[in-house]
Amino acid sequence: MTIASEAQVARKSSLLPMTIIGVLFFIFGFVTWLNGSLIPFLKVICELNEFQALFVTFAFYIAYTVMALPMSSILRRTGYRNGMAVGLGIMVVGSLSFIPAAYSANFLLFLGALFILGTGLTILQTASNPYVVHIGPKESAAMRISIMGIINKGAGVIVPIMFTALVLSGLENFDAAHLAALNEVERAAQISELSARLVMPYVYMAIALVILIGLVKFSGLPEIKFEESASADGEKGSIMQFPQVILGALALFAYVGIEVIAGDTIGLYGQSIGVSNFASLTSYTMVFMVLGYSLGVICIPRFISQEKALTLSAIAGSLCVLGAVFASTDDTSVAALLWGWAGIPLIPNSVVFVAMMGLAHALVWPSIWPLALSGLGKFTAQGSALLIMGISGGAILPLLFGKLGHLAGATQFGYWIGLPCYLFILFYALKGHKMRHW
Repeated sequence: MTIASEAQVARKSSLLPMTIIGVLFFIFGFVTWLNGSLIPFLKVICELNEFQALFVTFAFYIAYTVMALPMSSILRRTGYRNGMAVGLGIMVVGSLSFIPAAYSANFLLFLGALFILGTGLTILQTASNPYVVHIGPKESAAMRISIMGIINKGAGVIVPIMFTALVLSGLENFDAAHLAALNEVERAAQISELSARLVMPYVYMAIALVILIGLVKFSGLPEIKFEESASADGEKGSIMQFPQVILGALALFAYVGIEVIAGDTIGLYGQSIGVSNFASLTSYTMVFMVLGYSLGVICIPRFISQEKALTLSAIAGSLCVLGAVFASTDDTSVAALLWGWAGIPLIPNSVVFVAMMGLAHALVWPSIWPLALSGLGKFTAQGSALLIMGISGGAILPLLFGKLGHLAGATQFGYWIGLPCYLFILFYALKGHKMRHW
């Protein structure tokens, strides 16, 4: 294995590493944002209520909390490159686990398969994010992560459309009401037929992941060796003594929670208010996120600092939450203004504001990572693992969203949970990332 110092790697051309990591980020996005289409799908075939359906996100994202520290331990032993290959191998197992889950239409088996996929993504995320931060100049790290975000969310635009075409084709009227009208034998037969449509997409995913393992293992991807300690904080002996990391993990908890809510519940919300194209609504959120990441690539650090981008994201996100809660569920004037001329199906104003959260918070992830990892030295792997644990916000906050909406009798009310999330991100942008002592 070729070992290079951080400075040496920065001087080398980063085209090959960025290309390989870009492919991985596409896989992250494809697997992650498939959940947005999977939730309303499993709600029907497993006969779930809205709160139960959101255990899809819980099973997937809780893996990041449960497995982050064990995966970081593996990463220290294997190195970053081999660790990525291990993560991809675990994801192969998770993809193949969807086969028995689909044939049995058993919700617990689906949740188990999602947990395994999340476990594989945990080690991939723990390795790849600090890799992108340290592969070039630190002041442009958010720009590089924004490029990865465009790729990630680009996959999020594609996957709901593919899911609708491959799995839901010809089943426009297949819903809970349709099932309820059937007798027990007919209902079981139709559920079995529909769930079996999941098998081939996940088989193809497993094949693609195996090919990626070979790419990562034999590509000559350089291994980054981090300095043993940071000069300013050399006396620190524990990751818990770095406030910027602990607070950064909490900020990511808030961010990922609201990101998942904006991306994965928009279809459920659209379904609840009668939007006909609800299965593809995740694509709307992802398009806005791609736009946000594109602005990051253009503007950071040339026109705006990482800190300022984070501040503006938090403010814009708060405004979108208010729009989602208070806007009309009938009026489509905002949608008509944005893309009515393009012939894209219009959605109610309230749903538009949910989708626009994608634009508002697109730069939160790429801004927090370099700010939180600054000055960690030998604690970088542990710091990365803590930040990855913050992804558990995607497991917990959507459940709270679902419970709020269920108790209020309106899914729209659940979006209130986004406001404290954005306000904490604002605190981190203004003060939290600067703290070096408790």
